[in-house]
Amino acid sequence: MKLKKIKQVVALCTSLLLLSSSLVSCSSKGNGNNKEERVLNVFNYGDYIDEDLIDKFEKETGIKVIYDTYETNEIMYQKVKSNPGAYDILFPSDYMIEKMIKEDMLEKLDFNNIPNYEYIGEQYKNLVYDPNNEYSVPYMWGTIGIIYNADNIKDNIDSWNNLWNEKYSGDILMFDSIRDTLAISLARKGYSINSTNPKEIEEAANELIKQKPLVQAYVMDEVKEKMVNGEANFATVYSGDAIYIQQDAPDINFKYVVPKEGSNIWFDAMVIPKGAVNKDEAEEFINFLSNPENAKQNVEYIGYSTPNVAAYELLDKEIQNNETAYPSEELLKKCEIYRDLGENIKLYDDAWLNVKMK
Repeated sequence: MKLKKIKQVVALCTSLLLLSSSLVSCSSKGNGNNKEERVLNVFNYGDYIDEDLIDKFEKETGIKVIYDTYETNEIMYQKVKSNPGAYDILFPSDYMIEKMIKEDMLEKLDFNNIPNYEYIGEQYKNLVYDPNNEYSVPYMWGTIGIIYNADNIKDNIDSWNNLWNEKYSGDILMFDSIRDTLAISLARKGYSINSTNPKEIEEAANELIKQKPLVQAYVMDEVKEKMVNGEANFATVYSGDAIYIQQDAPDINFKYVVPKEGSNIWFDAMVIPKGAVNKDEAEEFINFLSNPENAKQNVEYIGYSTPNVAAYELLDKEIQNNETAYPSEELLKKCEIYRDLGENIKLYDDAWLNVKMK
């Protein structure tokens, strides 16, 4: 009797063990399916994509997009540097791409997975920050210039010197930005905006100090609201912000110029950080955003300029002929791309601190 009971208990335990194994097996398969779920970790500037495109990409591919944003290239750089593998795709600017390539922080792209790269214009390839087109696909581009209210300003505005004219005292908004503001002063004096000559940088800083009494404020994003509200007649702006201002205040005759001394032409591009877990998905997303229809939708939302020539052809003629967004080749030849300055950036930091403290 006792032996029989023992056998029954053993049989029951065996059955439970088999059932448990079966459940574990099923559970393991479930976890395996979860692991196979395709995801993409995106790190981009705030409000720098039409989010309807993210929904479209998820529906078309089944890839779940986890979206995070940053405010500056430097914030992005620090976060990526301290969290390798956390993100699969980034949207940095030209000089930051150059820096990240130097530091082996980017993956080379497999262009077999990005056939829509063919729609990127030749003039946007082989640029100084990625000369062999190995690490990046251009996303947006633009210029830096002056926007002014032509209803109130009747003078010919075509030079950075206009921002040093005492008759406009208190009517000028300048960038609150180390690189951009010093670039303006350097270009005005005929120097490279990538100068590493201490004397040139000091001279540019001294000119900004002379200009300070004329400046109403040093601003960034708030420039759009201030200009639309008529708080100033002049502002230094990115071309995309100029378009926003012009569209938001159609009753005001706002004009945008890239001064004759030259300026900055900037590029933001799509890249994959070193150690990205979902590289294939990242390349699929790059290809998706480079599709002409998607690129058109995106650039119409963002308001900057597209390097995608097929997307450009789909834009309204009014936009294609807008010289704020698409200036002449002659003018662009006077513009420079920002370079990574390495340790020389300290010259700019010190110069800007001197400007702000005076």
